This record gives sequence, C-alpha cells and structure tokens, in this order.
Amino acid sequence: MPTLPESQLTHFCTELFRAAGVGDTESKVVAESLVQANLRGHDSHGVMRAPFYIGKVQDGSLNPNARLTIEKESPASICADGGWGLGQVLAQDMMQRLITKCEVSAIACGTLRRTAHIGRLGEYAEMAAARGFTSMIIANTHGSGQRVAPVGGKRPRLGTNPICLGMPGGANGPFVFDIGTSATAEGKVRVKKIAGQPIPAGWCLDPEGIPTTDPNQLYGDPPGTILPLGGDQAYKGFGLAFMIDMLSGGLSGGQCPFPSPPPPMGNCCVFWVINPDFFGGSSHMLSEVSKLETYVRGVPLIDGVKEVYLPGDPERKTMADRQAKGIPLDDGNWKALVDMAGKLGVAVPAL
Repeated sequence: MPTLPESQLTHFCTELFRAAGVGDTESKVVAESLVQANLRGHDSHGVMRAPFYIGKVQDGSLNPNARLTIEKESPASICADGGWGLGQVLAQDMMQRLITKCEVSAIACGTLRRTAHIGRLGEYAEMAAARGFTSMIIANTHGSGQRVAPVGGKRPRLGTNPICLGMPGGANGPFVFDIGTSATAEGKVRVKKIAGQPIPAGWCLDPEGIPTTDPNQLYGDPPGTILPLGGDQAYKGFGLAFMIDMLSGGLSGGQCPFPSPPPPMGNCCVFWVINPDFFGGSSHMLSEVSKLETYVRGVPLIDGVKEVYLPGDPERKTMADRQAKGIPLDDGNWKALVDMAGKLGVAVPAL
C-alpha cells in the first residue's frame, strides 16, 4: 500500500489533470480539493475520483472550461447553470459569491445545476466558517446515480444525497457535519470494488434485497442497492434523501430521479450561508457554541472510552495523522492512477 506526502500527491494529481487538457488553475483547484478529502479520511471523495473525472473530460461530457452562468440573481440569491463544468471549480465560485453577498445580507442562497461532481461538501462549509458564517449545503445526483431503494424496495430510486451543516467556532476549529443520507457513500463502495476488497455488512443489498458484502453487486444488471441511513429506522434516512432530492432538483431547475437514467455525471446543489450578525450576533453565537462544546465534551464516559467525538473531530484527527505520516492509498486505486498516468505521459512519483 503506497503512502504519499500531501504535496507530492497534490502535484501528481495536478499534472494528471493538466495532461488531460485542463487549465493550470482549474487542475490545481480540483487536485487540491481531492487530496484535501483524502487528508481528512474521506477517500471516497479523494484522488480515486481523478480517473473518472479525466475520463469525462476525454469523452467530452465534462467541459473543463465551463464557468457559472448566472441565470437569476438578487441581492441575496443566485440561480446558476454549471454547463457540466468541473464541480469543485463551480462550487467554490458559488460559495465565494454567496459569502460576499452575506457580508451585507442576513442570508444568501444559491442553486447550481449541471455541475460535475462537486466533491466533499464540508469543503464549502469550511469556506463559510472561515468568515464566521454558518452554512448548509445539500446535493442530489441530477436524476442519475440512483443507488438507494426506498425501505422495502429492491431497486434503486434515489442517490446517496449528502447534507452538510457548518458552524464557526470550536476549540480546535469549525464544526462541520457532512454526511450522506445512505449507510455509506457510493464512492466508498467503489473504493472497495477497485481494491478488490469486501464491504462491511450493513452497507448494501444485492439485486434480490439480500444483504451482501460483495461491492460488485451494486454495479450489476440489475443493480443492488445501498441501504438508507438509520439501520432499523432507515425510513428516516430515506425520508431525508427524498426531501433533499426534491429541494436540489426542484429549486435548481435541474432534475430529480427518473426512469432509465443516463450514467452518473454530477450534481444539483443548494447552498445556504447565514450571517449571525443579523440574528443573535456573532459574539453571542460563538459564546454559546463554546459553552455547548465544553458541556458536551465533559460528559461522563463509559468505561473504556477515552473521549467523545464532535462533528469535525474525526477529520482533524485523521488530517494530523496523515500530514505527519503521509496519505495511504490501496493498491487497486493506486494502480488506476498509475495506469492513467501512463496513458497521459505523466511521471509517477517515486515511492
């Protein structure tokens, strides 16, 4: 299992995109976003995505030069079309525009459709938190990428539809709660598939609705499904995913799931940014956040438990470890990157 320093993996990934015809700035934005996901332990949204993105650039379905097309705009809102451009480039642009609007507005909201995969939602919540703003981001899969069946069903109808909430403050950094509404992200199943490894029990069902640990079952014909979040209460996760699909596809002018969808391409998204100065005040909010953090971390612990984790803690812990020791990649996903490098004529880092 190769392990690479953050800087080396970022440079390698940047060069892959550049060799595929993506501009210098855009290549760096996407590479840094992917590596930052790996750094925080979200390998499903990390560099394993690079071959997929590059493949979409090469077949012409992803336009690396596309920029936001603002279709409607008000002092506190944006409705934009991404023209199937690079998701991280478009979403960073959207979030920065909303942060600017929120400087003089209590709330700013933006919708984005026809964007390629925007990656880890927590990245955009971190942007807002750095300015002292709270945020919420949701996304669907633009009608395709159907992986999750309703409770009791055995065919997929929805995507894994993530939701992220971000709060500034915290002793060690912002609180970022970034989850899918399914038992796992599809990318985590794909990581295991490429690596040739089984998936944990409780993630997926085979095409007959029977629990499976074989990741290949998700991609068969007919396909298996990823379970909704919630275990015995899975209707809660599915209900949340259902509402996110309607909000994301409906508000953005994009699409909700439909029969016989095309292969997965990207997202419809909704971004909300909130300036606490217009409400209870930033000082009050940060004070309450601090007091709540202290109170919750001070809970009596069950025997054998050393600490409780709050949103953002696992990512910070993993990031500190991987910054010190390097980012590990399983052999299957590393081979996919090396094979892509060979096709593009990019030098592979020495391990």
